[in-house]
Amino acid sequence: MKVLVVYDSVYGNTEKIARTIGEAVTGDVKILHANDANPAELEGIDLLIAGAPTQAGRPTLAMQGFLKNVDENTVNGMSIASFDTRISAKWVGIFGYAAGKIGKNLKKRGGNLILPPEPFFVEGTEGPLKEGELERAAGWAKEIIKIKE
Repeated sequence: MKVLVVYDSVYGNTEKIARTIGEAVTGDVKILHANDANPAELEGIDLLIAGAPTQAGRPTLAMQGFLKNVDENTVNGMSIASFDTRISAKWVGIFGYAAGKIGKNLKKRGGNLILPPEPFFVEGTEGPLKEGELERAAGWAKEIIKIKE
């Protein structure tokens, strides 16, 4: 199975989650920063996992740019999963979260969202990740692979 993990990260927390996910999945795995991922990278991919920090209720500009360049024909029928990093303050939910918007964007283009968008939590705006989040990310990735098999 060919897997592409695309992420953006501001303080390094989302990159840690993305790399943990990439290391936990089996198959031919490529992990790319959103600025380095072009639409050609999606050719022949069986599973796309995309994630970014939540900023003002949305994914970062780099992730938005990646999503904007994704061609419907390339993603149509592809298995997808999305995640974000966020703080756990209740007021943040008023604006929404990056993971849901990433998943919705890819689903609208024909992707098959195989699990609900997944949040991973940081201690504060700059992190660090809350204890146990890397282990949870690895478990989530393994759950995705089980569904795909």
